[in-house]
This record gives sequence, C-alpha cells and structure tokens, in this order.
Amino acid sequence: MRAAAPSSILQNPGFAYGCCISSSTSPASLHVLPLPSRRNCVLTNLRTALSTLPISSYPFSSFPVPSASPIPGTFPSTSPKSPPPPGSDLIPDFAPAWSKAHSQAKKLISGWSVEQKVNVSTGVFWMKGLCVGNIAAVGDFPGLCLEDSPLGVRDTDFVTAFPAGITVASTWNRTLLRQRGQAMGAEFKGKGVHVALGPMMNMGRIAQGGRNWEGFGADPYLTGESAYETVLGLQQSGVQACAKHYINNEQEHKRDHESSHVDDRTEHEIYLHPFMRSVQAGVASVMCSYNQINASWACENDRTLNQILKGEVGFQGYVQSDWGAHHSTLAAVNGLDMSMPGDINLGSGTTWWGPNLTAFVENGTIAESRLTDMAERIVAAWYLLDQDKNYPNVSFNAFAQNDPATNQHVDVQDDHYKVVREIGAAGTVLLKNTGNALPLGKPRSLAIIGNDAGPSSRGPNGYGDRAGDDGTLAMGWGSGTTNFPYLIDPAAATAIDQDVALVFVNADSGEGYLTVDGNEGDRKNLTLWGNADTLITAVAQANPNTIVVVHSVGPAILEAWIENPNVTAVLWASLPGQESGNSIVDVLYGDVNPSGRLPYTIAKSPADYSAQLITGGTANDILLIEYTEGLNIDYRHFDANNIEPRFPFGFGLSYTNFSYSDLKVRAVHHADHTSAALESAWAKGKASPNVEGGSTAIWLHRPAFEVSFKVTNTGKVKGGEIPQLYLHFPESAGEPPSVLRGFSDVLLRPHQSETVTLTLSRYDLSLWDAVAQGWRKPEGKFTFSVGASSRDFRLKGTVPL
Repeated sequence: MRAAAPSSILQNPGFAYGCCISSSTSPASLHVLPLPSRRNCVLTNLRTALSTLPISSYPFSSFPVPSASPIPGTFPSTSPKSPPPPGSDLIPDFAPAWSKAHSQAKKLISGWSVEQKVNVSTGVFWMKGLCVGNIAAVGDFPGLCLEDSPLGVRDTDFVTAFPAGITVASTWNRTLLRQRGQAMGAEFKGKGVHVALGPMMNMGRIAQGGRNWEGFGADPYLTGESAYETVLGLQQSGVQACAKHYINNEQEHKRDHESSHVDDRTEHEIYLHPFMRSVQAGVASVMCSYNQINASWACENDRTLNQILKGEVGFQGYVQSDWGAHHSTLAAVNGLDMSMPGDINLGSGTTWWGPNLTAFVENGTIAESRLTDMAERIVAAWYLLDQDKNYPNVSFNAFAQNDPATNQHVDVQDDHYKVVREIGAAGTVLLKNTGNALPLGKPRSLAIIGNDAGPSSRGPNGYGDRAGDDGTLAMGWGSGTTNFPYLIDPAAATAIDQDVALVFVNADSGEGYLTVDGNEGDRKNLTLWGNADTLITAVAQANPNTIVVVHSVGPAILEAWIENPNVTAVLWASLPGQESGNSIVDVLYGDVNPSGRLPYTIAKSPADYSAQLITGGTANDILLIEYTEGLNIDYRHFDANNIEPRFPFGFGLSYTNFSYSDLKVRAVHHADHTSAALESAWAKGKASPNVEGGSTAIWLHRPAFEVSFKVTNTGKVKGGEIPQLYLHFPESAGEPPSVLRGFSDVLLRPHQSETVTLTLSRYDLSLWDAVAQGWRKPEGKFTFSVGASSRDFRLKGTVPL
C-alpha cells in the first residue's frame, strides 16, 4: 500500500494562456507591491481556478541591472574562470563579466530578424538534435547542446558516474563539492555540451520524494552552499550550469498536475535560498519546473520568474523550461526565455513558440523588445563562459548511442575516479559503532549478505536510466543519471579472513516517468527494500557482530533492528557512484575515518516528518499541495515540536573523538563605508529596500560577525570533524528553534587542535518581511550554538548586536 496523506484536489479548468502573480485567502498570503507594466497579472482564488493572462498587448521594459562597486578583500571583480577558493569569505562580483557578455550579445544579435531571435529561444524539438535539448545555429552563433545530468554526462560513453548530490552533501565539505563540480564540468565540456542540466536543488521537503537524491538534503543553508560550490566548479571548467527545478517541485506524483501553495516568507527563506546562492555563483541558466506555484505554472509565473528571480535576486542569465513544462505562448511575458525541447509534448511536432511566438511579436501582443531580451540573455550566457572561443563540437548522439556516424567515443574521464572514491568515503555516515566494531581488524571469517553487496545480474547499465534495483545501488533512476563506465561492488574486495557479518541493503527512488517495484518515482514508504528489515534481524540472530551498510536515496525507518545489540555498526553510504566498493572498503578498514554527516533527519516513524506525499487525483485534476508546515521542515519541525529523531540532522560518528573550546565572537568592521546608511537602517529593524538585486546586495551578505572556536582531536587516530553553527532567533521572529548558519571541516591528528572561524552576515540574521518585501532584523536577543549536529551543541554564545 502506498503511504500517503489524503489527497487534496484542484479541478483543472484547462490550460490557459500565461500565469502571473497569485493571491491566497490564507493569512500567509503573498503581499504584492505595484510593479512596472511588464509584470501584468490577474489575481484569482487559488482554490478554484488557474491564474491566467488574457490576450492583450504587453509592453516590456528591461530589468535594471544591479550594480555595486567592487570592494577589495570582500567583493572582488572576477569571472567564472577564476572564482574564490572553496569556503572563502570573498563574495565574487561577476557583474563586470555579465556586463561584458551582455554587450557582446547585444552586438551579435543587433541585426537579427524576429525569426532568428525566436529560433534562439525555441528548441529544435525532441530527438531532432544530438543532445537531449538543442538550440539551432543562427548566423555566427553555433547553437547550444543541453544535456543531463546533475551527476555526470548522460546518454554517452567514456564518462564518469559521480556520486549523487545527496552523497556529496553528506561530506559537508566545500572543497569536495567544488572538485566534483569542476570534474563534471570538464567532462561536459569535453563532450561538447554547452549547458549541463544541474545542479538540482529542491529541498527534500517530503522524505519519500523520488528525486531527493539528486539534490543536497533538507536544509536551505546546506543546500545553498552545496549549490554554490557546484555551480562555481562547473562554470570554472567552462560549461554553463543550470539551477533546477525552480521552484517547489517537491514530489514526483502528478508533478505536472499539482499546485504548491507556499506563503511568501517560506518561499524566500527556504525554497528560494539555494537558487539565490546559485545566482551569486554566476549561474548561467535556471530551469523552471513542471508544477504550479499558487495556481500559476512555474514556467510562466510572473511572481517567481520576473519579480523574484530576475528582480529581487538580479538574475542576468536565462530561464529555460523543463522538458514539456511550457504551457503557452504568453509565457514569454511572464519570464520564460527558452522553450525546451521546443515542442508542446515530447515528439508532438507542435510548439507554443516558433511561428506562434513570431506571430505574437509581429501583431504586437508581445513586445519585440522582450524577444530581444530573451535572445540576449541566452547568447550572453554563452559569452560569459567564453564558449565562443574554440569550444569542442558535440561528439555523441544522446538518442542513438551506437550510431558510428554521430558518436566519436571521446574519453573524458581523466583521473576523476579519484575524487569519486574520495567523496564516496567522505560522504559515508557512521550511525552506530558499538564496542569499536569498526574499523575492521583481522578476524578469521566473513559473511557478506544481501543483494546490495554484489553486481546486478544485468550489469551496471542493464536497466534503462538505471530503473531497476538489482545489485549494489550507486545512483537512483531517471534523467538524473549517467552510464556507468564500471561499477565496483563490495563483495570481492572484503571477502578475506574476517569473522563479521556484513549486510548490504538499500532503498531506491527516481523520476516519475519510470516505475520500479510499484514505486512511481516517489517511494511508496520509508522502509528499506528487499525485505531488508527481516534479513538484518535474521542475520543478527545468528551473528553477534552484524554490521549493516545502507545505500539509500534518503531517510529510512530503522526501528525494526537499530537497537538490536547484535547490530554493532551501521554505515550510511548513500549513493557513491562508480567507486562504491572501494569507497566503503576504505571506511570499513579505517583507511578513511568516516566524517560524513546526515543532510536530513532519520525519524523513528514516517508520521514524525512535517510533510507527507500527496497522492490521488484523476488525469485532469490538479493536486493541491499546501505547505502548511511553513519554515518547519525536517529538523526544524522536530525541534519545534519536541519530536525525538532516531538520528538528527547533521549527525555522524567517528573512529575518534573531538572537543570544542575557546569560543569567541566579535563584530566585523569594514574599511569602506559604502553601505553605512543601509546597515544602520537594518540595525534599527528596517527592511532592506525592495529593489532590483536587493536580495543579493553585498551589504546584506558580507561578514557582519565572526565566530571562532577551537576543535581538538582527543582520540587516538586521525579524523575529520564537521563543526556546525546553529542560530537561535529571538522569540519575536517566529523562526524555528535552531537554523543552520555555518559549518566547516577540519582534519586533525591525535591531540591536534585547530581554530575554526565562521562568519554571520546580516542576511543570516534576517527574516523575510512579506509586507515590506525586504529582509529585516527582528527585535530581540540572538544566540547561537556550535556543535556536532542539530542536537549536539558544545558551545553557546550571543551575537553582539
């Protein structure tokens, strides 16, 4: 039986033209300020009708470009090729690079006809090009190849199968996040791909969500930092990154027939944050999602695309649709810049744009200046990444991988297996280790048990888009996958002279266009697959030293066996990619001391989570998904409601121990005074200005306070610790009890100490004021805690406001 909440349904009034701002009758409804004429809308009752944009004449004026002077030592001017190092407090100023790219784009397209501009905005249709998405050449512009996925180049050979997003997020290590991004970017570029369709940064709101494993967990700060480093890494290698899926695409069931109803504050503080961080990283492209947001389709939602993304956040790249998520010609008015793959339905041969967009421009319905803006944004992103200079040609055919005429079999793997292996080990979380069962010594015998321990009967690529759970699990299924060049399983590598029982189990999920064992993308429940609970219990009855290794797409309920004293150790290995076996052996034998931390909470019961999967609905119904939990997702919900988790967010054990001491906190004073008036107003509780680029303004994000403390390895072996900083807002703020606002990683020898320094910005100390439409400091005392998880605080302090 599918475990789900009762369904709520909006009757679908039929697809209509365009969508824009929506309003709600709930107390947490959006507050919309008057805006220029390019942002027209019709307000409707969310519960009864799809918000539509009538046929009319829609003028357009360009978005003002956010501007700020570079600040040496804080806000240096740079390009995507030269980002700050991982974890740096420097905030890169990509504005000059964007300005140059837009100038080049203006010049290139200045002589283009309406049809040529339309061609740059409309894909060539499904399976009509070499890549999963294609823009045709126009004049001196060679066109674009867009290709999945967030963990490697899909639909081709001689590429690396990297660890999934959820695995690299489990490292809590910015350097590894950056290195993975760089290595993937090099492979995309090496294959001739212009736009890598990733990273994915949806929030894991629902524990059963099918594509959670493609993203970075269930906290906006951790997800934001992961997205930021990944984008910087990808684009440093020369490929355009694409932040997806914008926004509120949190389940697979009826993803193209559901409306996520989200209040403005929650949208800004939780779901927008990773996309904002991607914009700060200079991301070239944003992919809008299949769902509706407050009864407006995501790919033609004036509020989310124009007002928030291009307005408040100051995004200067282009918005592309998810494949088939485009619903009208007038989507251009509300912020969509590129239609992918170009046809209305995959393979339909019909299009909302193409000649229809041409006609709407020529008859004055859509201003030609808006079409020019679309084309300019697309071409500017191409210039931003220097793709006009000796960029490789596409060397593969995503739809005919064995065609000798269109596949050159270019090997782009380099030595990327090394970072795959390192991330797989660093992302492994030690959940239990009774009596130092791990690392393994040299006992006399070994039993390796479980289907997850060995290879698939069909080989690593035997199931299309990896839609089969047979053998060791190293990635989920769907478009977020790639082909394995090989897949190392654990069995042979560990079967020598041991006397423990190693039980390998898993839980899988993926994209909703494929069903595996009755799981239509989203998981039916939160149990491990293959009767794993029964298997583990049976093995533990026979062997008092049973060690469980779990490869999982997300949290699972472990109550059937987790307290069994014969289960002496548990390793949570997520989805490690092609070096899976080597990574886990590194941890089992102690070559790598586990330093991974959970990027989500593991509950004792599915009912303990704040949101449940919504199912039901006929083919023509729109599911209503209400985000009633607001800010309280994952650990925030557990904290706010005093629910005891099985394993808390941020948790992970080590083969050694660490102590924390010498807490210090101070205000950071900057030599320049360019934003003194804004900072003073903020200190008095006034909201930040509602202006273009207001949410990414440098004065909001540069360090305002510095927190330092000492971490010491008090054990007997070398190991890594992940110190975490949680902010406690004043009660007046209405925030969750604790919110993650900083983390670092330290690798220490026995008895070695290191001082860790973390910073807090004014943005970190702000809430989104939905009335004033700005970031505001609430009144009251701010405190914080530093520790080893969201439930393990070692030091406490007060922010000196």
